[in-house]
Formats: sequence, structure tokens, C-alpha cells
Amino acid sequence: MGLEVFKFGGSSLRSLDDMEIMADKIARYRQKGIQVVAVVSAMHGSTDRLIDLARCVSAGRHCREVDRLLSTGEQQSVALLAMALERKGIKAMSLSGSEAGIRGKGRYGDGRITAVDPRPVARLLDEGKVPIVAGFQAESANRDVITLGRGGSDLSAVALAAALEAEVCSFLKDVPGIYSADPRIVGDARKLPRISYGECMEMAAAGAKVIQARSVEMAARYEVPLFVAGTFSEEEGTWIMREDVCESLIVRSIASDRNVAKVAVLGVPDVPGIAARLFGALSEEGVGAEMIIQSVMRGQVNDIAFLVKKEFLGEAIDICRDIVKEIGAQGVAFDTEIGKVTVIGAGMANHPEVPSRMFSNLAAEGINIDMISSTSMSITCVVASSDIEKAVKSLHEEFIGGEGSL
Repeated sequence: MGLEVFKFGGSSLRSLDDMEIMADKIARYRQKGIQVVAVVSAMHGSTDRLIDLARCVSAGRHCREVDRLLSTGEQQSVALLAMALERKGIKAMSLSGSEAGIRGKGRYGDGRITAVDPRPVARLLDEGKVPIVAGFQAESANRDVITLGRGGSDLSAVALAAALEAEVCSFLKDVPGIYSADPRIVGDARKLPRISYGECMEMAAAGAKVIQARSVEMAARYEVPLFVAGTFSEEEGTWIMREDVCESLIVRSIASDRNVAKVAVLGVPDVPGIAARLFGALSEEGVGAEMIIQSVMRGQVNDIAFLVKKEFLGEAIDICRDIVKEIGAQGVAFDTEIGKVTVIGAGMANHPEVPSRMFSNLAAEGINIDMISSTSMSITCVVASSDIEKAVKSLHEEFIGGEGSL
């Protein structure tokens, strides 16, 4: 019998009726003779409500009790789905991350999977049962619950698929696949039949609501084919796997992200070790920084600018102000009215016409560029948040929808 791991996301879990739909999907696969392992997120809005409850009691974000609280959202979901399957005459058993053999370490709220013991899940499969596993959580070395960060259920699913040597890890979402742009912004965005692991990681990092980037990285490492499809749709979805060897450039997607803010530390003394102190302090508090840019030296001082997720802005500002006092810098500035727009496609570095076309297109639309960064697969521009939709539509027409598409 073939084995598939299904991951059901919270966006598809809005009611008990949705549980029934998921149970029906699992039942249909079982009828085809396919073994199924289901990894389930908390129901829609549940994690945010639990976070709000925690904030009412404590200001702490990364602590043992918060992780223990947040893990209950997924445990509620797996129990309900197991009961829905049992009612249909299908043997099922719900498992916490710990009971499923998922081990982790690191900071509370941002754990990393260190190992997966597949035997508990494999044992249930051998007994003819459907294992329903709580995503987003692992067991630490001291047997505490540790959560895996936003999108951590995706990581749980891929890790189990790799450990069980599943044929595919399928992500069931409220959209029937991955698109060339957000369909809510670009009405004629194209559903992509297939993309590479690298392109999918770039899309996730650029803000596209696809799959957690860490999950795609793990899938690439263990060569687990991924499939994204709709929970409520029978349309063919999008495959994520190793791309065929090809030298030509294909722009796959235009991604955008409004959930970022810019922080700038001004007048930083030009001496060794300053950047290490700054970003070391941010790292210790779990604040991730991206698009780090240091300005050209002026009078033995520099400015250092970077982006953070908006939810971490307050912490980032406090940390930077402490560093400014320590090193004698001039101050801290920040801007929340910005966003990122990114052009994504394999082979970007070998096509110098792409940045020229991107910048010319934005200029023609009257969109000013604040910051720029690039990788071998993407070019990202920071622009005013009010210009994001216009930029996405224009760049999609330029590179994907128009006659001049690559």
C-alpha cells in the first residue's frame, strides 16, 4: 500500500463541517488502498485567541507555559478529526507531537526538530488505523512541549513524511494550489502546475502565503515531493519538487509582504564588532532581521538598516536603543508604512535584464524604491505600503501576464 502524509491547515478548519469534509477526503483515499497519516493545525483563529489569552496574563512571549498553552489548539483539532473518522467506521487515533515521536530543541516558541522516531506512527498504520498527529509541536530533551514557530505544522508534516518514507506530503489549504501572484491582487494570476523547492522557498521568504520556508528546505534535503491542493476543491494542485535542468529564465511569481517594518540605527561608529553586537542582541531575543544594509561611511560613522516582522518591531526598537546608548550612536528610526515586492524565478542571476526591467517598470508607475536586495532566484524592492498592489499588478503584467513575459 502507498503511504501519503496529509497536512490540513487552520485556514481549512473553520467549523465542525470542515472536519467532516476532511474525514471524507481521508476516507476516499483509504478506499483507494492508500495509507494516510494526517497532520493537523489548530482550528482557524484558535492560536491567535490563545496568544491573546497568554498576553492578558503575562508579557512573556517565549516561555514554557505559553508553549504548553498554544499546543492545546492542535490537540483539540486532532481529537475532533479522530472522532469524525471513527463515526464513519474508520479506525483512527490522535497523537500529540511527543506521542508521534517528534523531538525538538531550541527556544520556546521557535523550536527546531532534531529527530523523528517513526515507530509510534508506523505501529498504528500496521494496526490499520489512521494516525492523526498534532502539528506545530515537539518534545524537548527535558520532556517539555516546545512549539515550532508560525507554520510549524507544515514542518511537522514534512518531517513525518521523511521519517516514514512517504510517497508524497500533501498540503490541503483553502486555495487549490500556488499562484503566480496573490489572486486577491491580480485577478488573472496563474496557478502553477509545478515549481522547484528553491523557488518555493524564495516565495515563502518573500511573504507569499504558501508553505513555511523551513518546511520546504527540509523537503528538499530529504527529497520529499510536496503537493499543494484545495481542501474544498477537486482541481489539480501544484507540485513542489526538484526542477528539471534548464538554463533559461522563467519568472514564476510576484510576491508581496506588508507585514514588515524598517528599522535604522543611525550614526554607528565605524569600528569592528558593532554589527555583531547589534544582531547578536536581536538574535538572543528571537527577533529575526532581513535585508540588512549598511550605508557608505560618512565621517567615520555608518547607518545600519534592516527589516523585521511588524510583531517584533517594539522589541527591535528597544534593543536598538539600548545598543545606541552602549556604542554612542546617534539614534534609532523606524518606518511601518512599507512593504516588499519580489520577482522570483530560477536563473535570475544570469539575466541582467531582469533588474533593469523591474526598476524601469516601477519607475514608470511612479513607485519609489527604498531598499533593494537580490539572490540567485529573486529581486526584492522595499516600497511604500500604499504602492504594493500597484507594484504587484504592474510587475505581474511585465514578467508573467504580458507579451514581454520571460
